[in-house]
Amino acid sequence: MPRWLIPLLILVTLIIAIEIYTFQVFKTISKSALIRFSFLAISVGVYLYFLLTILTYDRSQGQTPQFQLAMGILLTFSIPKLVIILVLFGEDAYRGGLKLMSAISSEETQSLVGRRKFISQVALGLAAIPFASFIYGIVQGKYNYKVIKYQLTFDDLPEAFDGYTITQISDIHSGSFTNKKKIQYGVDLINEQKSDLMLFTGDIVNNKADEMDNWLDVFDKLEAKEGKYAILGNHDYGDYMDWKNPQDKIDNFQKVKDIHQKIGFDLLLDEHRYLEKGGQKIALIGVENWGRGFNQAGDLQRASAKIKKEDFKILMSHDPSHWEEKVKNDDFNYHLTLSGHTHGLQMGIEIPGWLKFSPSQFVYKQWAGLYEEYGRYVNVNRGFGYHAFPGRVGIWPEITVIELKKS
Repeated sequence: MPRWLIPLLILVTLIIAIEIYTFQVFKTISKSALIRFSFLAISVGVYLYFLLTILTYDRSQGQTPQFQLAMGILLTFSIPKLVIILVLFGEDAYRGGLKLMSAISSEETQSLVGRRKFISQVALGLAAIPFASFIYGIVQGKYNYKVIKYQLTFDDLPEAFDGYTITQISDIHSGSFTNKKKIQYGVDLINEQKSDLMLFTGDIVNNKADEMDNWLDVFDKLEAKEGKYAILGNHDYGDYMDWKNPQDKIDNFQKVKDIHQKIGFDLLLDEHRYLEKGGQKIALIGVENWGRGFNQAGDLQRASAKIKKEDFKILMSHDPSHWEEKVKNDDFNYHLTLSGHTHGLQMGIEIPGWLKFSPSQFVYKQWAGLYEEYGRYVNVNRGFGYHAFPGRVGIWPEITVIELKKS
């Protein structure tokens, strides 16, 4: 028996169980054969469309918008079913408890009570919330750009940089884009911040350099008064698709690096630059991708070899696990690290000052926003674009503006 067959059988069995369980809601609410058949037909259609996409998926093309759409449709119809299952399970536990109490009592054992129509209606109503959220996320949420501003104060910031502003963007993922007008709006919003410096922290494409061809004339309009700098992310290396031969991958990687020059960014490959203002300077360091479980090409020591320990330092490193595992405890003292990568999984709930949740937090300790330890900071940008899932639900695309202050 092939090794892959057992996991496949388990997955199919789980899907069938979920569908049968979810079907109980429609069975309880309505006796209409049309409604019941429609639910089954839609469910089967979603699975068949996703299966057809997987079977015809050409890995030499990377994750196309069509592939991402199939993933989006699957999640849009699957996540609400988990809500239904949770509610039904609660009621079934209640029904089972009544049955158990009846069985152990001295009175005549009562039959298992039926499901209540009201509870099924509640389950369906609650499931409508994530369903509508995912629809919104796919249609509009991925363009719901948010400008998030921070003011960070440091004792050893050179006085000339007091009030210096930085706009950070990350994870463009141009291979996912389909709407030029919306992307242009996001770029215009970036330029409206009028920051001194612009920093891009990786993943300009999904896999291939030509994904950026139709967007060069949009992103080359990005502006910053004192320069634009960039680093690479894990997707920029072309590791997530099949190449006809090794040389094609090498050539593509060079073209990805060349994109940054075409749109006016200085790409830092384990390098540093000194930023000067009023006769004073700070060090900007950029490393290649280093991530737990991902490409670990970045060499922090090499990038920092020609700067001094006492210099004020801003580090660009795509994956925040680098900060957690290598940077924050480094005696060289990297004052501020800028990362991206996680996208906040593009789904979650954020209510400022009260609630911040995404499944991404089970993988990354620093997964979205600003974090501080030992007086050192890391900002994890939620990303400008989107990938795999063609939308954003509750975790909106981000433009970060950081103002440096001298204490």
